[in-house]
Amino acid sequence: MSQLVFHPIYSQLNLPVKHRFPIEKYQGIYDELRRCGVPAQQFVEPQPVAIEALKQVYEPSYVDSITSGELDAKAMRRIGFPWSQQLLQRTLTAVGGTLLCADLALQKGVALNLTGGYHHAFANFGSGFCIFNDLYLAALQMLQQPGIDKVLIFDCDVHQGDGTAKLAQNQANVFTVSLHAEKNFPYRKQHSDMDFPLPKGMSDDAYLEVVDEALHLAFSQFKPDAVIYDAGVDIHQDDDLGHLDISTHGVFKRDRLVKGYCEQAGVPVAAVIGGGYQRDIKALVQVHLQLFRAFGVVQ
Repeated sequence: MSQLVFHPIYSQLNLPVKHRFPIEKYQGIYDELRRCGVPAQQFVEPQPVAIEALKQVYEPSYVDSITSGELDAKAMRRIGFPWSQQLLQRTLTAVGGTLLCADLALQKGVALNLTGGYHHAFANFGSGFCIFNDLYLAALQMLQQPGIDKVLIFDCDVHQGDGTAKLAQNQANVFTVSLHAEKNFPYRKQHSDMDFPLPKGMSDDAYLEVVDEALHLAFSQFKPDAVIYDAGVDIHQDDDLGHLDISTHGVFKRDRLVKGYCEQAGVPVAAVIGGGYQRDIKALVQVHLQLFRAFGVVQ
């Protein structure tokens, strides 16, 4: 049974009217999973990540300025959220959720966090709705465990995982792969260990070929002991910010490919839901639900 990580605070953030971030989707995914018959006991509630744990990896002055609410207005605009105590607690809990997901994956083989994928956050600044990079922090945590010497971060969000790539550039035991729309945010890309820039309007068959190639190369060359998977659905044809043309079934087949490679290699996988920006929250939830269908949580 796959372990699921969720906290109601994931969707508890008061944002300005017409704000671009679909904060309601996390609670929506939880509610739909429960409606589909997933028992409440299958969900585990995370604790906020400790501030000192963040300072071990990220610039302490940046961590302090975020936690105190003293980050300057320009830096907050780059993140894309107005600062609030609510934002801070939600952020710390979301990062804690990915860390818990990574732990549970090592214990159970598979775990999925109903948020996560804050891959635009760097060591000393946030960007693109990302404040602290949960993926890199989780990879370092996994490396502390016996038998885990190499962690693959496989990022299928439509936007390049630039913060993750930069953070891991000198960490040989963390291998970063990013499949992303070439002409999309961030406009200044970083260098992942493997980057797969995708053309505007790419559809299912061509996309799935690239996913399969990327997985084959990553597993054959790096031979990871564990995988962190960013299952962003902003690749979807109805996404407002994606510019690709991937169907809902294409999203499902992508997630099945990732699951299949991890199973074949016998390595644990921690998955996060990543980006997805349809304004129709019900429709967006259904696209995100493909991850849980692909991993056998629901039919």
